[in-house]
Amino acid sequence: TSLPEVQKLAEKLTILNDRGIGMLTRIYNIKKACGDPKAKPSYLIDKNLESAVKFIVRKFPAIETRNNNQQLAQLQKEKSEILKNLALYYFTFVDVMEFKDHVCELLNTVDACQVFFDITVNFDLTKNYLDLVVTYTNLMMLLSRIEERKAIIGLYNYAHEMTHGSSDREYPRLGQMIVDYENPLKKMMEEFVPHGKVKIYALVSLQMVYPRRNLSADQWRNAQLLSLISAPSTMLNPAQSDTMPCEYLSLDTLEKWIVFGFILCHAALSSDPAALSLWKLALQSSSCLCLFRDEVFHIHKSAEDLFVNIRGYNKRVNDIRECKESALSHAGSMHRERRKFLRSALKELATVLADQPGLLGPKALFVFMALSFARDEIIWLLRHADNIQKKSTDDFIDKHIAELIFYMEELRAHVRKYGPVMQRYYVQYLSGFDAVVLNELVQNLSVCPEDESIIMSSFVNTMTSLSVKQGSEPLLFKHSYNAYTSVSKASLGLADHRELGKMMNTIIFHTKMVDSLVEMLVETSDLSMFCFYSRAFEKMFQQCLELPSQSRYSISFPLLCTHFMSCTHELCPEERHHIGDRSLSLCNMFLDEMAKQARNLITDICTEQCTLSDQLLPKHCAKTISQAVNKKSKKQTGKKGEPEREKPGVESMRKNRLLVTNLDKLHTALSELCFSINYVPNMMVWEHTFTPREYLTSHLEIRFTKSIVGMTMYNQATQEIAKPSELLTSVRAYMTVLQSIENYVQIDITRVFNNVLLQQTQHLDSHGEPTITSLYTNWYLETLLRQVSNGHIAYFPAMKAFVNLPTENELTFNAEEYSDISEMRSLSELLGPYGMKFLSESLMWHISSQVAELKKLVVDNVEVLTQMRTSFDKPDHMAALFKRLTSVDSVLKRMTIIGVILSFRSLAQEALRDVLSCHIPFLVSSVEDFKDHIPRETDMKVAMNVYELSSAAGLPCEIDPALVVALSSQKSGSPEEEYKIACLLMVFVAVSMPTLASNVMSQYSPAIEGHCNNIHCLAKAINQIAAALFTIHKGSIEDRLKEFLALASSSLLKIGQETDKSTTRNRESVYLLLDMIVQESPFLTMDLLESCFPYVLLRNAYHAVYKQSVSSSA
Repeated sequence: TSLPEVQKLAEKLTILNDRGIGMLTRIYNIKKACGDPKAKPSYLIDKNLESAVKFIVRKFPAIETRNNNQQLAQLQKEKSEILKNLALYYFTFVDVMEFKDHVCELLNTVDACQVFFDITVNFDLTKNYLDLVVTYTNLMMLLSRIEERKAIIGLYNYAHEMTHGSSDREYPRLGQMIVDYENPLKKMMEEFVPHGKVKIYALVSLQMVYPRRNLSADQWRNAQLLSLISAPSTMLNPAQSDTMPCEYLSLDTLEKWIVFGFILCHAALSSDPAALSLWKLALQSSSCLCLFRDEVFHIHKSAEDLFVNIRGYNKRVNDIRECKESALSHAGSMHRERRKFLRSALKELATVLADQPGLLGPKALFVFMALSFARDEIIWLLRHADNIQKKSTDDFIDKHIAELIFYMEELRAHVRKYGPVMQRYYVQYLSGFDAVVLNELVQNLSVCPEDESIIMSSFVNTMTSLSVKQGSEPLLFKHSYNAYTSVSKASLGLADHRELGKMMNTIIFHTKMVDSLVEMLVETSDLSMFCFYSRAFEKMFQQCLELPSQSRYSISFPLLCTHFMSCTHELCPEERHHIGDRSLSLCNMFLDEMAKQARNLITDICTEQCTLSDQLLPKHCAKTISQAVNKKSKKQTGKKGEPEREKPGVESMRKNRLLVTNLDKLHTALSELCFSINYVPNMMVWEHTFTPREYLTSHLEIRFTKSIVGMTMYNQATQEIAKPSELLTSVRAYMTVLQSIENYVQIDITRVFNNVLLQQTQHLDSHGEPTITSLYTNWYLETLLRQVSNGHIAYFPAMKAFVNLPTENELTFNAEEYSDISEMRSLSELLGPYGMKFLSESLMWHISSQVAELKKLVVDNVEVLTQMRTSFDKPDHMAALFKRLTSVDSVLKRMTIIGVILSFRSLAQEALRDVLSCHIPFLVSSVEDFKDHIPRETDMKVAMNVYELSSAAGLPCEIDPALVVALSSQKSGSPEEEYKIACLLMVFVAVSMPTLASNVMSQYSPAIEGHCNNIHCLAKAINQIAAALFTIHKGSIEDRLKEFLALASSSLLKIGQETDKSTTRNRESVYLLLDMIVQESPFLTMDLLESCFPYVLLRNAYHAVYKQSVSSSA
């Protein structure tokens, strides 16, 4: 054999192995497409083509186009479409055939050159040779599993024949290959007879590697495998072995080499005891092997079916049956124990390396061994759990698998992070040690021809002059050298210089540590296999989340999604999107589930904390106070044996540490899960960045929003709602818990608060759902203030609260408990300035609708009112005119309603000011200063802007800007007309006031500093409405209020002369309204009142009402 051809052996093996994986990927995708009704080529399921397809398959590979025209007629119509759509499938099968040709040619070359294969000497060459055989076998087996292969190839060829008048030129050979490889292993057993000698030599060399790799967990434990701290004195010594690359070689790969190798070259099982022991050991370790991805090969059944027909193989068949029993009964537990050992070994390794990353240099081999061992065990479990029928479930369900994957990810992260440390170490190692040893070996060679001498010197020189930046030479050159020296006729044969071969293997490992760390990580720890076991993957994740001790490792599952893209191949680019999408959707689902689980735990903790803080509410101490009072008065309360009520805080007293409460369990579970969420700041999956913490943040935002609205406990049917103070307590308890999350996870919880609480100050949140602002605004307007209008509730200025009045139908709520100072302050805390502004605007909208109705009543009485306006000094004429007025009561009732709404608003504004004074005292004082120093001559527009600012801070203003805005939107007629109606409205109210005296409910009560029918609220209504209306119509507020005072006082003085008891029943109580109006007004003075209405009358009125209240209470 000529030398150039020999030199290309390593290159051909490398290229064909890569191409083989590409072909496997393509064939796998065709098989999956044909197995999926949605992805299947439509021609295979088209009813019109059904008979044609059956005919083609029956005759395959023969072609008959003449006789069966009726069956093939339909094909004629579709031929161009078939050619176009099936070309990809057809030519993939052609590529498989070409690949097979190249492999057969290379195998013949290897036989002819009598290449020496020994895994311990020329590792790379032997590995590539064995890999190629397995890849070729797997490809032919996978091809035979595509049931539609004959239909696809036949259909394409018939369409080709009909279009071009002849078969495709590849068709005869392709058709024959499909028929030949109907039973691929049987065919290949015959095919491999000539390759047996070389193949068996390579396989038997595995006896030095496989038995010591396939040990039990106890043997690993006794040898203290992978332990860095078992021998502290040797901790800094480099981890060495004569067969470095064999140490981290995948056990899965070894078993495939052995099983497929000895099936193809089965003669060795009878002649070579070493071969037989390898075969049996492999058969006892697994029940099925991976052909490609999730396609598996059931070893025992297939081997038995093949050997049962060979004469004299009864002994072999019995061996297989015994091994099958052994595998079914012992393999599961053996692998389970291995996983258990690896969990502790990898944990120790990862912990030590995290503390001393410098050890990654000398102990790099340990890291890659650990990764490879763990990866093998995980994939073994994944494959067997999915494919074994008869099994003890415990051995095939590993609830701690996440922990093992997690430690693998930790080791991978160390290698990626400290890669430069490892590179620096091995650059020095190569130049300072390996180069020297190799040089000595070369010098001591008994025979060293010129070519080899030049190559070896080149190696030594390159290694001596290495630097970190430069990296090392491409490894293929060394593989080529392996091939070059492995040929039987080579003048320097590796077979005779094993030491040199082993040294070269070690050097190759060291160069990989410099050049190919990422490739090494993929080679030893790639778990992209999970991509094809989605159901099992999701099930493992669920089990991990359900087990509290494992939830801290749940981040392993999203991290595994970063592996998926490494299983794609450039020969099959179309699957990149499919696998990429799968990795994204799984990663998204896992992170979402983790965040949901954490959110649920946080919600449970919040619920518990809200219950505890609820116990501290003032209402719960009533019972304790009453017990204390009863003890003092020595009253015997109830039964003697009444149990004493537990005081809040009892839950914190522990008898011993073993006592675990529900809260303890929740906190433990949460801290475990948060460790996982906080483990990586972000991860890259198929060029997308995932941030686990953001998932938690968004879930917390949504849940916090729902919880706040839920805690208002608003019931539309019964109109019940939580007291603002109680809701505030619950929200604060909730926020305290959420703030504590920052101890577990690096998230900005303030951002969550800002987003959620700010949205709650708006009418609707970002999802268009109602907020606490809209719920409370509705409740106060529709429930509380409506009952005030109905006369069931009164505003008590003395208490600054609304209070229920005794009525026949008791109300379902106590108004005072929702409207006193503390409740209004709580409401302001919850709704904030934005929410309170919305509340104000809603109140003003109700006022503007009442004013619109009042204007209509004024228009009805416009003539009478115009006369009354100018006749207030003519009592008789006024009395006659007054009788002509209509809807007097309605005017007063509507004005009272306006007064009540404004009183409620002033309570709300005062509460807001108190709250803001605590939160932002300097800002509030600046606003106050600004408002108090507006020059009188300031333009009204500017003044209104200042008032708007003041109003937003809860400060009272002479002119209410919200009311001005609400009323100015009502303009309908000309400005003069509107102004006149505004003036007459004040006249109407002034002349109507005496009628209040006849109402039984108009009596003034000194205790509440008001009237039970809320007419004391008229003072606010008259002042505010006048100020707003005359600001809009640019009139003088002072002049109009003076006019009002003149009219009102003259009307009220008139009832002083009345003798009818019923009309003057509460005359004194109504007189006091004048005093209230002046006290309330920033525009009127007592001097002005004195000029219209003698103060002596007011004094007497106060005296009378106080005297009356004393006598009535007596």
